[in-house]
Amino acid sequence: MEQKIQLLTKQAPPPAGPYSQGIETEQFVFVSGQRPVDPVTGEMKNGIKSQTEQVIKNVECVLKEAGCTLADIVRSTVYLSDISYFDDMNEVYRAMISEPFPARSTFGVQLRGILVEIDVIAKKTEN
Repeated sequence: MEQKIQLLTKQAPPPAGPYSQGIETEQFVFVSGQRPVDPVTGEMKNGIKSQTEQVIKNVECVLKEAGCTLADIVRSTVYLSDISYFDDMNEVYRAMISEPFPARSTFGVQLRGILVEIDVIAKKTEN
């Protein structure tokens, strides 16, 4: 039976509920939806571009805990509080996530006080 390991890093905000920042398995890393909270200050910047950048940095920190990078992402899901933010979010996403881009879905949803949330699945590379 494949073991699953809970990922927890102080480099990303702590979970806001009963879930893990991420789960590592033998082949994959599953990162829970990350919020645009600075883990050092606990503050949240205004604006979709700033929030998207912080979310991706938080995703990156959880991936790093499992020995992965943003380049290892194979699937991502983006949640926007207003789908009109799509172009601005996409601009930041494109600048921070390299090709080949992961498979991705983007949804307009109700979020609690934030503009964007992103979760990912990454494929672990052989060492």
